[in-house]
Amino acid sequence: MPDDRGAGGHEPADWAMGRPRRSRPGTCFDRAGEHPGAGTGSLQEIDQSSVFEAVTAWSQSVLHDSKHAELMTLTLKHATVQRGVAHLIFSDEVQVLPASDEAEASSPDGRFGDVEITPAEASVASAADLIRFSRRPTIIVGHGAREAMADVVALAEKLNAPVMTTFKAKGQVSDAHPLAGGVLGRSGTPIASSFMNEADLLIVFGASFFDHTGIERSKPIILVDFDQLALGKFHPVTVPVWWEIGLSSASIFEVLTEVIAWNAVIAVDVGNNTYSFGRYFECGDQQSVLMSGFLGSIGFGFPAAMGAWAAAPDRPIVCVTGDGGFGQYMGEFTMAVKYGMNITHTLLNNNELGKISKEQRAGEWQVWQTCLQNPNSRMQ
Repeated sequence: MPDDRGAGGHEPADWAMGRPRRSRPGTCFDRAGEHPGAGTGSLQEIDQSSVFEAVTAWSQSVLHDSKHAELMTLTLKHATVQRGVAHLIFSDEVQVLPASDEAEASSPDGRFGDVEITPAEASVASAADLIRFSRRPTIIVGHGAREAMADVVALAEKLNAPVMTTFKAKGQVSDAHPLAGGVLGRSGTPIASSFMNEADLLIVFGASFFDHTGIERSKPIILVDFDQLALGKFHPVTVPVWWEIGLSSASIFEVLTEVIAWNAVIAVDVGNNTYSFGRYFECGDQQSVLMSGFLGSIGFGFPAAMGAWAAAPDRPIVCVTGDGGFGQYMGEFTMAVKYGMNITHTLLNNNELGKISKEQRAGEWQVWQTCLQNPNSRMQ
């Protein structure tokens, strides 16, 4: 997710000089010469582990008596946790070894902790205070924010703040969007520089402060990045926030814990949203939770909230669903509107039947027909 740790055009040099751009996990499988001849000078052999050391997070040679499934699991674990390239070296004779009848496949089960990053409350509070008292906030996005642009644009629209990009992030926000401010830096536009110069707060997502980006470092700055080393790397910033860009389910339910009324009835749908609710929402002693028995009836959430409204008209009613579950019964909105049902609905949208995808992967099947194309509509 870190953006321009050098200008985009310098990326090959970063690798050649041993400065890995560790923005995404990856694996590399490499072939070595015949192992029995190693060290004799019979081949133009090199120490491949040393060659790849500068640009990998982890590297290991696979021998004929290695625990092969375990090494594969460790490779994926290092790639995921260290967000870099994990490297396995196979000698020729290992590549042709038959699999043992007693070999057991490994899996990630029990090997990973929670990978979600939850920012410190003090950092979030400081950032919120700066935004609250700002008169002309401006948002700057780097390539590191490329997968969270829907959230970034939503924030911009909430604040009515212009959005500029680094050169490498060009195209992440449409130039046709009314808040688009263009590209900053040496390859940028005067308009973008003007927006930045007039701002009293810069909210920066997934961008570095390399000279090419042209971000003015003398302004009050909120910098959000998943990489601790990227926070204040070139100079101090006002509020560094260690966070994965985009909303996490943990942060959503942390907020809901604070704002949902003490005596609310909460109807929860079926799917990944249900698991997140169970993990992260903290119930009060006067709140009631409605959910489907054994989590089997997708679409339960919104109709259950309607029933709660009818049964307990004096209590606040809250509904939590995913986009898949809500889509099952979204036609019920007409009845809710007809009878003026006061229901607060929190929808976690991932454009997917996420729980079904997870079950298909767990069964080692191809993920099939679980993506959703949601309608782009506005309800007045």
